[in-house]
Amino acid sequence: MSTAIADIQYQGHAEFDDQFSEPDKELFTGKKETLEKKDIIEMTVSQVLDGSFSLEGDEFFAEVTSDVIGDKGVIIPKGTVAHGTITQTSEAKRLGRDGHLSLSFDYLVTPDGREIPIEGKMSTKLHPLKAATKIIATDVGYTAVGGVAGGLFAIQALGLEAAIASQGYTVAGGAAIGGTIGLGMSLYRKGKNVLIAPGDEIKVRILSNVELPVYRDEALKQKEVKYPGLDIRIANILYEKDPFGEVNTITLSLSISNMSKKAFSGMDLALMNDYNAVYNPSIFGDTKLLFSQLKPGDRFAGRISFSVNNVKQSFWLVVNDRATNKPLAKISLDNAYKNVSKDVKKRNDKMRKGKKNYYKEESPFDI
Repeated sequence: MSTAIADIQYQGHAEFDDQFSEPDKELFTGKKETLEKKDIIEMTVSQVLDGSFSLEGDEFFAEVTSDVIGDKGVIIPKGTVAHGTITQTSEAKRLGRDGHLSLSFDYLVTPDGREIPIEGKMSTKLHPLKAATKIIATDVGYTAVGGVAGGLFAIQALGLEAAIASQGYTVAGGAAIGGTIGLGMSLYRKGKNVLIAPGDEIKVRILSNVELPVYRDEALKQKEVKYPGLDIRIANILYEKDPFGEVNTITLSLSISNMSKKAFSGMDLALMNDYNAVYNPSIFGDTKLLFSQLKPGDRFAGRISFSVNNVKQSFWLVVNDRATNKPLAKISLDNAYKNVSKDVKKRNDKMRKGKKNYYKEESPFDI
């Protein structure tokens, strides 16, 4: 991944243009907080946006992935949905020119049903100077590789003795031919097409100050389902990489007390997201709890991991009944995450923000 691509900043803006009715006292504290100019709202798209086949005018939805918090509390909660439209698309072109997407947003829908009109815009387009620098650096790389390959070909074809006898001219000639081939590749090379997929985080920058009501902490708690006698507490939540280097694993530290009349095992645990997709425990994490039996009267403390498609979605830890395969208990990860230490949250944020390349890799020989 080139440095220029890794340093791309996805810029955008939004502004508020709505008059609130009297705030609901059960939802809001009665205080107001200003969402200030240049504040950032982090989101992830709900479907793939691909510069090679997405069309101008296509609609999409994005979801706020982290609470927007002011000095007095949360003003835009995680899970708020943004409606967006693709305003401009550009496919990758020859000479290494990358494609780009321009997006606009027109309203937000909060989890409590409030619709907030906004004006938001963002683009993946590189600054022209950065784009030119990236193309030049890559083309030099192609030419250099071509030169090395040509030199090696000359030695293999004509032999090391011929290279020595000719005082290196055979190698130089081979390198010149290779360099010419490399230059031709660089001129023929296409850039990369934009690919923004669910789980990739996009950023919207605020254009002007917006005054919003502050939510009560209790109002933002997810509803949970408890099973009598079964007490499960989530002590910690870590985002981790799978064996292939992708940050798509959630590891939970659990404390379980089973005073119910039923027996459970780690295989009865699963994660469920907002769309009722179910994720079973991963065998790549700590498997002690996974293969443990929790009989009535047992207590257990341990870790269990789940591979998911997007660690920033809302999840519930569910305990399934073996007989019916239906959830007996549902514990919210969002609720538990509020009590996770600041150091762990910083680590998780750093972990999930490592991926910055939103481009599909294209073959240099692709015509």
